[in-house]
Amino acid sequence: MKEGISRHQPKVLVVLHQETSNPGRVGQQLIKRGFELDIRRPRFGDPLPETLADHAGAVIFGGPMSANDSDDFVKREIDWINVPLKENKPYLGICLGAQMLSKHLGGTVTGRDDGLVEIGYYPLKATPSGTKLMAWPEQVYQWHREGFSLPSGAELLASSPTYENQAIRVGENAFGIQFHPELTYAMMHRWTTRAAHRLVLPGAKKRGEHFRESFVYDPAVLHWLEAFMDNWIGYASEPAREWSSQTGK
Repeated sequence: MKEGISRHQPKVLVVLHQETSNPGRVGQQLIKRGFELDIRRPRFGDPLPETLADHAGAVIFGGPMSANDSDDFVKREIDWINVPLKENKPYLGICLGAQMLSKHLGGTVTGRDDGLVEIGYYPLKATPSGTKLMAWPEQVYQWHREGFSLPSGAELLASSPTYENQAIRVGENAFGIQFHPELTYAMMHRWTTRAAHRLVLPGAKKRGEHFRESFVYDPAVLHWLEAFMDNWIGYASEPAREWSSQTGK
């Protein structure tokens, strides 16, 4: 058990890929809902659990690497996704984590032939299945140059003109999303500064557009995230739900 993790408070496994990465608003939502965060970085030697019996669910976040990389930790994470799928535990893959889910199920991860990327805010359109599940924002924040195919057994929930497969569901509890609802304003500053070289890739939005459009589109993304978390993992306890309701957060 990692230091600081309560034996009694339900915890969610959080897989990050850089030393300075954090789970952003997804982590904030989980803490607000009464969950502990069990943060692990397999890239730097942290092990992944053989079972999620001691976890309420798992999230694999994005990173600068590709799901096609030959690094051992990438292969281990892709193989490990069988654990939440087999145990029917809530799983959420964000960007790289969604691509890993697709690869685990036999899908492919590739860039576009014309080299177009999605870096900034881009349109999102829900499928009939996605609309039946919940309301979706019209624009979402993206940061990727590869997309994933729709693997066998997955249900498409949302798409975009440039990268068709934006949100998928596998069974009742596993989801993969290509976009980044976890993004905070501070994270946008960090990404657009440290990875500014990616802003010149074909199709990428200029840095100023990221910030201007965040004021327009981000409130709807946060609203979507809160509703999604209700459906995906809910609350660890009733007191957590009551506190959230009382504070309006």
